[in-house]
Amino acid sequence: MPIEKKSMKATFAQPGSGKVPIVSSLHLASGRSKELSEFEFGMIIASNAFNRWMVRCISAAGMKDMTATDVLVLHHINHRAREKKLADIAFILNIEDTHVVNYSLKKLHSLGLVNTERRGKEVLYSTNEAGQEICKRYYDIREQLLVSGLTGDEAESFELEELARFLRILSGLYEQAARSATSM
Repeated sequence: MPIEKKSMKATFAQPGSGKVPIVSSLHLASGRSKELSEFEFGMIIASNAFNRWMVRCISAAGMKDMTATDVLVLHHINHRAREKKLADIAFILNIEDTHVVNYSLKKLHSLGLVNTERRGKEVLYSTNEAGQEICKRYYDIREQLLVSGLTGDEAESFELEELARFLRILSGLYEQAARSATSM
């Protein structure tokens, strides 16, 4: 059954249109930027949907009982077929608590998806054949079920690229705000 392709174009209300903000916490939308509160709510539901997707996709690929973090760590280890250190994985994935990444690494190793190699004090992680195969099956399922729902036209590609750029900019803003909140 083919998936209906929908446009990624969003419809925005005009300023002063009386539109009620769609937020999870109205008290946060009463300040200067109700649009930021709307964006945050969109990010919350998108993040939860993305996490659910990753877990279900890896399950369909043959790996049950993996968390979204496990999936992210596995894909990053597989990225460019290079060995990775725990600290680098945590840094790239922007995970502050390295214990969370370490737990995933131990789990992936026990599932037989990654190899470890000790060099001095460092432990390096790489995907083995089984890990690479799971990543390939995930890719195939992603192409079939998710990517096929995109139109693939230039406008959509441009919108996705711009949205990714904007999210990276906001990520920096949130990081700076988090550092400031820590010192309060």
